[in-house]
Amino acid sequence: MQLATVIGTLVATQKYAGLEGIKLLIVQPLDRDRHPQGEPVIAADATAQAGPGELVFIIASREAALALPVTFVPVDHAVVGIVDEVDIVKRAP
Repeated sequence: MQLATVIGTLVATQKYAGLEGIKLLIVQPLDRDRHPQGEPVIAADATAQAGPGELVFIIASREAALALPVTFVPVDHAVVGIVDEVDIVKRAP
């Protein structure tokens, strides 16, 4: 799992048969200090509640497809949780 911020939504006029009704979000993966890490990705919203500006958990690969109501749909990333609070313990130098 990785933290990410939802930075937008994606509208698709056509979707794979198992993805009807699933919201597609543009998310920016974050590092441990909540700084952007890499390029934004498209993630299917398994929570059906995430929206722009929210901090979320994303998963990738096969696990992403398993998180959705119809398993094994062709997705690379899925939002599996909305984060309410983060406590970061700083490491000693």
